[in-house]
Amino acid sequence: MSAEPAPVLPAVLALLTDEERVVDPAAIAVTEAYERAFTAIDAGPRNEMLVLVEGADGHVDGAVVGCLQATYIPGLGQGGAGRALIEAVRIRADRRGGGLGRILMERAIARARARDCGLVQMTSNKQREHAHRFYAGLGFTRSHDGFKLRF
Repeated sequence: MSAEPAPVLPAVLALLTDEERVVDPAAIAVTEAYERAFTAIDAGPRNEMLVLVEGADGHVDGAVVGCLQATYIPGLGQGGAGRALIEAVRIRADRRGGGLGRILMERAIARARARDCGLVQMTSNKQREHAHRFYAGLGFTRSHDGFKLRF
């Protein structure tokens, strides 16, 4: 991605703040912790943040309308194939239903294939039923239960 943290980071955080409404990126407090995380994702060879920017008449107007984070994990399972872990998938609330999520996910899947990953995996909050239908429509299947340990 290699984007400047200043314009992109607040827009991504706005998408992650509230998926049911459009949040103004100017209202987002970008902390040092967010800046460190964004810089680490951007600099890490096994991490990337895909950001979908709206264009008008072929020209980018700068509005961030979607994002996801991909982490590429080497593995010994499945014959040594790597896997891509996709997290933080969001499309701005007022732009859903027009195919942007599909475009973003298809790009992420293509990037995983280009890195010789044998699968793409993700978790989704159990309450996000609309997202589950979307992922199923892309061919994802429910295969495991996820567990988290927060500190």
